[in-house]
Amino acid sequence: MAKHFFGDTTVLLGRSLRHITRSPDTIITTAIMPVALMLMFVYVFGGAISTGSGTPYVNYMLPGILLITVASGIAYTAYRLFMDLQGGIFERFQSMPTARSSVLWAHVLTSLVANLVSLVVVMLVALLMGFRSAAGVPAWLAVAGILTLFTLALTWIAVIPGLTAKTMEGASAFSYPLIFLPFLSSAFVPTGTMPGPLRVFAENQPVTSIVNAVRALFAGQPVGDDIWVALAWCAGILVVAYGFAMRVYRRRIT
Repeated sequence: MAKHFFGDTTVLLGRSLRHITRSPDTIITTAIMPVALMLMFVYVFGGAISTGSGTPYVNYMLPGILLITVASGIAYTAYRLFMDLQGGIFERFQSMPTARSSVLWAHVLTSLVANLVSLVVVMLVALLMGFRSAAGVPAWLAVAGILTLFTLALTWIAVIPGLTAKTMEGASAFSYPLIFLPFLSSAFVPTGTMPGPLRVFAENQPVTSIVNAVRALFAGQPVGDDIWVALAWCAGILVVAYGFAMRVYRRRIT
């Protein structure tokens, strides 16, 4: 059964990746907004924002930009799922001897690959803008692991509107709050500068712990509890979103 599942997922993943390579504008579009935000914050607002630590602003805000990149990219996952449903692809696969969950996993893994490529593009632009890191290989691997887990968690969230939306616009509009969430965190300014209620929210939402962990890893500094809080948030969101998505999928195909 496992071999059947992995084989089917591999074939369907190849199909989805071919669609991506034929329209690379998806990855380009995903990277454009984060890059534009990075340019604006560093060169327009960066001189007026004090991080309180002497850290170059491009280094300070890059973790938040990376999370925005992922939040922008997963909208395409919901869009591709919606289009496959409308085109009858799911019904066609159901009539074949394929593992049912492999269809969803192929979309999720495609999203992961596309988002990782977008993240690399954003990182390269950040390097051109002066970003430098004191991180060693273990720290870079830890950053890659956190971003991968975060991408998987948000992608499974994207699966839900992809399966339930009534319109193409509705399938991708869910990502807007996720894109906005880093602005209400420690991504761009220290939370200590925020008014009371907003500060409480910012310090206790998942993005802040993820940003703080990635920022410390990039700087080669002790991460403390932030990395465990970040991993717990990512894993918790992933488990809940996966359970919800599979439940919706089973109802949809029965």
